[in-house]
Amino acid sequence: MHSTGYLFYSGASGGFGITSAKAEDSVTLSLDGYKVSTFLLKSNKENNLVLPLLVKKASQPEKRLMSLARDIKPAELAKFSVGGETYSSLRENDYMEAAKFPTIDFAVNTDKASYSNIRRFINMGSTVPPDAVRIEEMLNYFALEYEQPEAGQDFSVRTSLSECPWRPANQLFYVKLSARKLDMTQVPPSNLVFLIDVSGSMDMPNRLPLLKTAFKLMVNNLRPIDTISIVVYGGTVGVWLQPTSGVEKEKINKSIEELSPGGSTAGESGILAAYRLAESTFIPNGNNRVVLATDGDFNVGQTSEEALERMIVQQRQKGIYLTCLGVGMGNYKDSKLEVLAKKGNGNFAYLDNEKEAEKVLVKELTQTMYSVADDALLHVSFHPANVKNYRLIGFDNKFSALSAEGDGLLEGGEVGSGHTLMAIFELTPAEKFDSSAALAKIELSYKHPNDSIRQKLIREVKDSRIQSFQTLPYTYRMAAGITLFGSVLKESRFVKPANLQDVLTIINPISNENDLVQQELIALVEKAKKIYYKGKASKLKPNLFW
Repeated sequence: MHSTGYLFYSGASGGFGITSAKAEDSVTLSLDGYKVSTFLLKSNKENNLVLPLLVKKASQPEKRLMSLARDIKPAELAKFSVGGETYSSLRENDYMEAAKFPTIDFAVNTDKASYSNIRRFINMGSTVPPDAVRIEEMLNYFALEYEQPEAGQDFSVRTSLSECPWRPANQLFYVKLSARKLDMTQVPPSNLVFLIDVSGSMDMPNRLPLLKTAFKLMVNNLRPIDTISIVVYGGTVGVWLQPTSGVEKEKINKSIEELSPGGSTAGESGILAAYRLAESTFIPNGNNRVVLATDGDFNVGQTSEEALERMIVQQRQKGIYLTCLGVGMGNYKDSKLEVLAKKGNGNFAYLDNEKEAEKVLVKELTQTMYSVADDALLHVSFHPANVKNYRLIGFDNKFSALSAEGDGLLEGGEVGSGHTLMAIFELTPAEKFDSSAALAKIELSYKHPNDSIRQKLIREVKDSRIQSFQTLPYTYRMAAGITLFGSVLKESRFVKPANLQDVLTIINPISNENDLVQQELIALVEKAKKIYYKGKASKLKPNLFW
């Protein structure tokens, strides 16, 4: 509302309650998929307002950002979107001058697909495409020491500041969030629609058979109050299993086992059918979700991607979210699944083996399926008195979203129950660095599921004491090692001349020999050394940092 500057959110049905001291007042309305419009409201009459649909050409899709420095002007944004080394459609975040752009905003999510996809490439003896490396998702994959939030809080916030191992003159600033764990006895009933790709391209051991195993593992955790449906798409699109109570596990498992591949892939038709079914069985205040499982090869029946994404956004606003599970290799469309999941305010994971399926759909089921926060954004403001430049590691934007017009949109993510997220900044300290002075202000903004009211959690980092990297808790050192691993795979210009041996130098001394995930990480780095440095052993210089 222009007279007051107040921001109002509609209820689930679109209703507003707005008071004004004026007989006439002007407002600006915005809604995903529609044009932002300004109207004059008159208090002596009923005001019927119509928002025009936002029609885009296929060649001009909506530009979605993962992170954005606040107050950056279009001309400066254009400058940041060109130049420098780049190897993919993703562009690494650059150093930002804290005096000019003290605040950066970025989306929080629980996606983990990048790490398992990287693992697949390395286990195949292949180098990893740089655009497949998303460092924030690599960090999401690991259990980084969960910390219970205080009573009545949705999140705990912990920070730490240390030396930077790959650039000793700089510092690493860690921001760690842990979401509260839902009491599963109090979790509302679930309405889950499995949307399973049974097209001919899924006829491989690591595709449909793997999905069958994955979903049967998940079915074992269903409660009588949960409802499961299955929609398939391939040669035809249809409801394979009508809505069924979670108590009928034998019936559900039999239905899953009888799935067989064949035909083309009418992906959009399948998604439409799944959402129609989810709407018909919608549970008010429940966990309503479509779970799409596919290799992503939508090659038949494709309408415009804008229409599909707009429909997913509209369903999200109704309270039906989307989780995407990717399988297979070769035609696995990682980027498409990522976009669909983000539009559906959900998450996505890549299943490369049965162990990963069990991890995602059994051990971490609550993080995958039950959200604590929606549309979550983290805002970090640095104090220029202590920070000269900062660089957010990961949360990289696509080149297509970094336009000269500066019209990219920052969209928050979904955070699941009990999830721990780590964000890491590389800082260049100010010339007159004062360790007793404030370093930064952290603000987390989000909404509760099925609620339009925005929540805020604010923390001040009141001192800037630097810890030796060697004395940091192992969680932060492990996070730095994982970050360096991803940066080297991306061939990042920001960590040169560090290499994969330096990754091992960080993680080997602190790894837990009983932690299978950590031991697998060490084995992956060793395999990657053989792939990347074959015939180049002289480049490896152990103990670069110390």
